[in-house]
Amino acid sequence: MTRQEALELMQKNVVNVNLQKHCLAVEAVMQALARRFAVDEEAWGLAGLLHDIDYDQTKDSPDQHSLVGGKMLADLGLSPEIVKAVKAHNDRHGLPRETLMEKALYCTDPVTGLVVAGALILPARQLAALNVDFLMNRFHEKSFARGARRDPILTCSELKVSLGEFLGLSLEAMQGISDELGM
Repeated sequence: MTRQEALELMQKNVVNVNLQKHCLAVEAVMQALARRFAVDEEAWGLAGLLHDIDYDQTKDSPDQHSLVGGKMLADLGLSPEIVKAVKAHNDRHGLPRETLMEKALYCTDPVTGLVVAGALILPARQLAALNVDFLMNRFHEKSFARGARRDPILTCSELKVSLGEFLGLSLEAMQGISDELGM
Protein backbone atom coordinates (compact mmCIF):
# COMPACT_ATOMS: atom_id res chain seq x y z
CA MET A 1 0.00 0.00 0.00
CA THR A 2 1.34 3.40 -0.89
CA ARG A 3 1.31 6.30 1.53
CA GLN A 4 -1.34 8.05 -0.62
CA GLU A 5 -3.57 4.97 -0.55
CA ALA A 6 -3.10 4.73 3.22
CA LEU A 7 -3.94 8.41 3.67
CA GLU A 8 -7.13 8.03 1.63
CA LEU A 9 -8.06 4.90 3.60
CA MET A 10 -7.51 6.69 6.90
CA GLN A 11 -9.52 9.73 5.79
CA LYS A 12 -12.36 7.50 4.58
CA ASN A 13 -12.53 5.58 7.87
CA VAL A 14 -11.68 8.32 10.37
CA VAL A 15 -14.14 11.18 10.04
CA ASN A 16 -13.06 13.35 12.98
CA VAL A 17 -10.57 15.92 11.68
CA ASN A 18 -8.70 16.08 15.01
CA LEU A 19 -8.29 12.31 15.00
CA GLN A 20 -7.04 12.50 11.41
CA LYS A 21 -4.45 15.04 12.58
CA HIS A 22 -3.52 12.70 15.43
CA CYS A 23 -2.89 9.92 12.90
CA LEU A 24 -0.70 12.26 10.83
CA ALA A 25 1.25 13.22 13.94
CA VAL A 26 1.79 9.59 14.94
CA GLU A 27 2.94 8.87 11.39
CA ALA A 28 5.50 11.70 11.54
CA VAL A 29 6.89 10.59 14.91
CA MET A 30 7.05 6.96 13.80
CA GLN A 31 8.97 7.98 10.68
CA ALA A 32 11.40 10.00 12.80
CA LEU A 33 11.96 7.00 15.07
CA ALA A 34 12.47 4.77 12.03
CA ARG A 35 15.19 7.14 10.80
CA ARG A 36 16.82 7.10 14.23
CA PHE A 37 16.89 3.29 14.24
CA ALA A 38 17.71 2.99 10.51
CA VAL A 39 14.68 0.78 9.84
CA ASP A 40 11.91 0.86 7.23
CA GLU A 41 10.56 4.42 7.44
CA GLU A 42 7.71 3.71 5.03
CA ALA A 43 6.40 0.73 7.03
CA TRP A 44 6.71 2.57 10.32
CA GLY A 45 4.91 5.55 8.84
CA LEU A 46 2.07 3.35 7.61
CA ALA A 47 1.71 1.81 11.08
CA GLY A 48 1.42 5.29 12.57
CA LEU A 49 -0.94 6.64 9.93
CA LEU A 50 -3.28 3.65 10.14
CA HIS A 51 -3.10 2.73 13.83
CA ASP A 52 -6.58 4.18 14.62
CA ILE A 53 -8.20 3.14 11.33
CA ASP A 54 -11.06 1.44 13.19
CA TYR A 55 -11.69 4.14 15.79
CA ASP A 56 -15.06 5.26 14.42
CA GLN A 57 -16.25 1.65 14.21
CA THR A 58 -15.07 0.74 17.71
CA LYS A 59 -15.44 3.96 19.73
CA ASP A 60 -18.31 2.40 21.70
CA SER A 61 -16.44 -0.92 22.08
CA PRO A 62 -12.90 -0.04 23.19
CA ASP A 63 -12.11 -3.72 23.73
CA GLN A 64 -12.45 -4.17 19.97
CA HIS A 65 -10.34 -1.14 19.04
CA SER A 66 -7.21 -2.13 17.15
CA LEU A 67 -8.39 -5.74 16.71
CA VAL A 68 -10.89 -4.63 14.08
CA GLY A 69 -8.25 -2.31 12.60
CA GLY A 70 -5.67 -5.06 12.53
CA LYS A 71 -8.06 -7.35 10.68
CA MET A 72 -8.90 -4.58 8.20
CA LEU A 73 -5.22 -4.02 7.50
CA ALA A 74 -4.46 -7.74 7.25
CA ASP A 75 -7.33 -8.16 4.79
CA LEU A 76 -5.82 -5.34 2.72
CA GLY A 77 -2.50 -7.17 2.59
CA LEU A 78 -0.40 -5.04 4.95
CA SER A 79 2.55 -6.79 6.51
CA PRO A 80 2.09 -8.88 9.66
CA GLU A 81 4.60 -6.55 11.36
CA ILE A 82 2.31 -3.54 10.83
CA VAL A 83 -0.83 -5.51 11.72
CA LYS A 84 0.64 -6.73 15.03
CA ALA A 85 1.93 -3.25 15.94
CA VAL A 86 -1.56 -1.81 15.34
CA LYS A 87 -3.17 -4.52 17.47
CA ALA A 88 -0.61 -4.20 20.27
CA HIS A 89 -0.91 -0.43 20.61
CA ASN A 90 -4.16 -0.95 22.56
CA ASP A 91 -3.03 -2.41 25.88
CA ARG A 92 -6.56 -3.66 26.66
CA HIS A 93 -5.71 -6.81 24.71
CA GLY A 94 -2.65 -7.68 26.75
CA LEU A 95 -0.66 -8.44 23.61
CA PRO A 96 3.07 -8.42 24.23
CA ARG A 97 4.97 -5.67 22.49
CA GLU A 98 8.01 -7.51 21.24
CA THR A 99 9.33 -5.73 18.17
CA LEU A 100 10.83 -2.28 17.99
CA MET A 101 7.88 -1.13 15.85
CA GLU A 102 5.34 -2.40 18.39
CA LYS A 103 7.11 -0.68 21.27
CA ALA A 104 7.50 2.53 19.27
CA LEU A 105 3.83 2.75 18.27
CA TYR A 106 2.74 2.14 21.86
CA CYS A 107 4.70 5.10 23.26
CA THR A 108 4.18 7.32 20.24
CA ASP A 109 0.37 7.20 20.29
CA PRO A 110 -0.05 9.21 23.53
CA VAL A 111 2.97 11.48 23.15
CA THR A 112 1.38 13.35 20.26
CA GLY A 113 -1.45 14.48 22.53
CA LEU A 114 1.03 15.71 25.10
CA VAL A 115 2.86 17.76 22.47
CA VAL A 116 -0.38 19.24 21.12
CA ALA A 117 -1.53 20.14 24.65
CA GLY A 118 1.80 21.89 25.24
CA ALA A 119 1.38 24.00 22.15
CA LEU A 120 -2.24 24.86 22.91
CA ILE A 121 -1.52 26.39 26.31
CA LEU A 122 1.10 28.74 24.93
CA PRO A 123 -0.03 32.20 23.76
CA ALA A 124 1.03 31.50 20.16
CA ARG A 125 -0.78 28.11 20.14
CA GLN A 126 1.83 26.91 17.64
CA LEU A 127 4.24 23.98 17.70
CA ALA A 128 7.07 26.33 16.73
CA ALA A 129 6.71 28.13 20.08
CA LEU A 130 7.12 24.90 22.06
CA ASN A 131 10.38 23.42 23.36
CA VAL A 132 11.46 20.24 25.10
CA ASP A 133 12.22 21.95 28.41
CA PHE A 134 8.62 23.16 28.60
CA LEU A 135 7.32 19.63 27.93
CA MET A 136 9.72 18.07 30.43
CA ASN A 137 8.67 20.56 33.10
CA ARG A 138 4.98 19.85 32.50
CA PHE A 139 5.26 16.09 32.02
CA HIS A 140 4.69 15.18 35.67
CA GLU A 141 1.88 17.71 36.27
CA LYS A 142 -1.31 15.68 36.59
CA SER A 143 -3.47 18.61 35.52
CA PHE A 144 -1.55 19.08 32.26
CA ALA A 145 -2.70 17.03 29.24
CA ARG A 146 -4.77 14.65 31.34
CA GLY A 147 -5.63 12.47 28.34
CA ALA A 148 -1.99 11.83 27.43
CA ARG A 149 -1.23 8.69 29.41
CA ARG A 150 2.22 9.00 30.94
CA ASP A 151 3.00 5.32 31.56
CA PRO A 152 2.92 4.38 27.85
CA ILE A 153 5.01 7.44 26.99
CA LEU A 154 7.62 6.36 29.54
CA THR A 155 7.99 3.03 27.75
CA CYS A 156 10.22 4.93 25.32
CA SER A 157 12.92 3.59 27.65
CA GLU A 158 12.27 0.15 26.10
CA LEU A 159 13.57 1.71 22.87
CA LYS A 160 16.70 2.84 24.75
CA VAL A 161 15.54 6.43 24.24
CA SER A 162 15.37 8.82 27.18
CA LEU A 163 12.19 10.76 27.84
CA GLY A 164 13.87 14.04 26.91
CA GLU A 165 15.17 12.64 23.65
CA PHE A 166 11.78 11.11 22.84
CA LEU A 167 9.93 14.35 23.53
CA GLY A 168 12.46 16.25 21.41
CA LEU A 169 12.22 13.82 18.51
CA SER A 170 8.41 13.87 18.71
CA LEU A 171 8.23 17.65 18.86
CA GLU A 172 10.62 18.06 15.93
CA ALA A 173 8.69 15.52 13.84
CA MET A 174 5.41 17.27 14.53
CA GLN A 175 6.90 20.70 13.87
CA GLY A 176 7.92 19.35 10.48
CA ILE A 177 4.24 18.84 9.58
CA SER A 178 2.84 21.80 11.51
CA ASP A 179 0.96 23.10 8.46
CA GLU A 180 -0.88 19.77 8.08
CA LEU A 181 -1.65 19.80 11.79
CA GLY A 182 -2.84 23.42 11.67
CA MET A 183 -0.42 24.40 14.40
